[in-house]
Amino acid sequence: MSAFRYAKDADGIVTITMDMSGAVNAMTGEYRAAMAATSARLSRETDLTGVILTSAKKDFFAGGDLKELLGIESSAVAAFIEMVELGKEQTRTLETLGVPVVAAINGSALGGGYELCLACHYRMAAENPQTLIGLPEVQLGLLPGMGGVVRLVQLLGLTKALPYLLEGKKIPLAPALQAGLIDEVVPAAELLSRAKAYLLANKRNPSASTQPWDTPGRKATHLDEGVDIDSVRVALMKKTRGLLPAPMKILDCAIAAARVDFDAAMRVETRGIADLVITPVAKNMITAFFFQLNQVAKGLNRPAGLPINKVTKIGVLGAGMMGQGIAYVAAKAGIQVRLKSSSLNSAQNGRNRVDKLLRKQLASGHISEEKKQRILALIEPVASDADLAGCDIIIESVPETLALKKQTIAAASPYLREAGILGSNTSSIPIWQLAQVSGKPESVIGIHFFSPVDKMALVEIVRAEATSDATLAKACDFVNQLKKTAIVVKDSPSFFTSRTFNSVLDEAMHLLVEGVAAQQIDAMGKAIGMPLGPLMLFDQVSLVLTQTGQQTWKEAGIQDVFYDQSIMRSVVDRMINEYGRGGRYHGGGFYDYADNRQHTLWPELEMLYGKADVAVPDQDIKDRLLFRPIIETLRCLETGVLSSVAEGNIGSLLGIGAPTHTGGYIQYVNTYGLQRFIDRCEQLQQRYGERFNCPGIVAQQLDAGALFV
Repeated sequence: MSAFRYAKDADGIVTITMDMSGAVNAMTGEYRAAMAATSARLSRETDLTGVILTSAKKDFFAGGDLKELLGIESSAVAAFIEMVELGKEQTRTLETLGVPVVAAINGSALGGGYELCLACHYRMAAENPQTLIGLPEVQLGLLPGMGGVVRLVQLLGLTKALPYLLEGKKIPLAPALQAGLIDEVVPAAELLSRAKAYLLANKRNPSASTQPWDTPGRKATHLDEGVDIDSVRVALMKKTRGLLPAPMKILDCAIAAARVDFDAAMRVETRGIADLVITPVAKNMITAFFFQLNQVAKGLNRPAGLPINKVTKIGVLGAGMMGQGIAYVAAKAGIQVRLKSSSLNSAQNGRNRVDKLLRKQLASGHISEEKKQRILALIEPVASDADLAGCDIIIESVPETLALKKQTIAAASPYLREAGILGSNTSSIPIWQLAQVSGKPESVIGIHFFSPVDKMALVEIVRAEATSDATLAKACDFVNQLKKTAIVVKDSPSFFTSRTFNSVLDEAMHLLVEGVAAQQIDAMGKAIGMPLGPLMLFDQVSLVLTQTGQQTWKEAGIQDVFYDQSIMRSVVDRMINEYGRGGRYHGGGFYDYADNRQHTLWPELEMLYGKADVAVPDQDIKDRLLFRPIIETLRCLETGVLSSVAEGNIGSLLGIGAPTHTGGYIQYVNTYGLQRFIDRCEQLQQRYGERFNCPGIVAQQLDAGALFV
């Protein structure tokens, strides 16, 4: 029982302090052994007044052992079910001791950790702004399988419980208390003394030692009254498109928790977690959103041995949508910003748009007036390059034209401080070409934000050949200071994210020119998990922007480096030059837009490209739209544009909207099957062209008997 410290005082109160080996408490084999011994010992106590469950770690409990869960295959399901049921028996012992049990929550309690809290009669948390409460399993393709679904529904009712189960949000203490997820928040120094005082005050109170679901009359209580189950199912299917099984499985288990007796609902929940844990979707999501995201967040490609840098002042060149977004996230992180534009009035307009964003947040209650003013005060509009002196980082974010970016960088470079770095927010122009005009090429690096900057978590850092280790480290530290996730890629045309994203749009243009109906193209795009169909997505990013980018590539001498873009170029040029269709914000593109919300396909599109005799199978369309960016990602890994599988997966998920169920474009190949992927690429190549040629790196992994990790 070394993992759990067991101490009984003179009042008959047992304090169990979880202190497992490693940095956190988790539901490992060590936990199961400790809990088995502890529950058995508690059952033998004769003069027990109450129990306190707490932790010696920084956080209360981190949840399940994801490495263990990742390794479970269908052949081991029976053993897994037995393990889960045994764990549930142990927590059932805890809540049926006949004395009150208090969870003394000293830090975050998530997943299995919060499930432990739910098995206690009273949940008391120490004041801590960093503490989070919740059941985030759905975000990993799983469900809370240690009683979390059943107990939360029984505690709150189906209506109130479903958002926490289906969204998996991690809730700070104040809203958790208000929602009834916890019962009390106390000063941290008083947590254990207050827990003991609660037990002493309630030692003769039967209701304090009885869970709501064990109260007579609570069996099959129909807690789902007022919930339109069919509407919830339809909404879930619309959201997940049937590609994410966990939300629907959670709903089924939650309905059971509301309609059948406690023990039967617990068995339904166990079967639910067993069904999910072996799915490719769960394995993809666990791999990407836990293991690989943690790898990347820890600075996978940040040069080792260099001190952490803290940025205090930056200059942002360009006060348009991207520039003002960068200014906002920097100021929000407490960094002073000099926002420069072509005129002081233009720079002030950029600051005004930040003010508008902050006013919306104030109105919705997300920030206080004091915080709004504090953020806004950190942004200073300027119109002179000389005003950039003293900045730790200068980031250019002017329109994506080579000449303008070179001019902007050349003008600002003389004011770069000795140890400062110069970042470019370009999405496609090679950094080495911009560094040539800086006078300090070792200090130039790509810092590519995504739109909208305030919402997108990813930043693509682009290292040119001349970029120094110190510059790369400072860029990584800056992104971390913004609380965003950085991937580091090698300098090349369009880098990783834009290059891969463009391959999806390019394939959509191939399909359109072949005569496939626009409705079918977009429907199949959504069917593979794209947030929007590819034609509508193209409208959002702007055909005009693509045309400008293609011209910039031509100026930079990098036209058609990766694949023949003549099809996409011909469609874009025709739509803009002949019909004035530049995209949603240019009067319409593939779609017409009304009231900024309604959209209908542009009627002329079918006459321009539709062919009634074309019949491309739906599965081919889906695979073409999915395999193109996967192949491009693999090529980036093969050629060193990407240096890690983790960054390829996290970059594709957070930066370019890879469907969640894939776990990222490279991870998808692992669960699809390497040989199966090679075979399918060959089929697509024979039918549709050389762009579907499978990169040799897949065969290399197959020969080595290894997955992409």
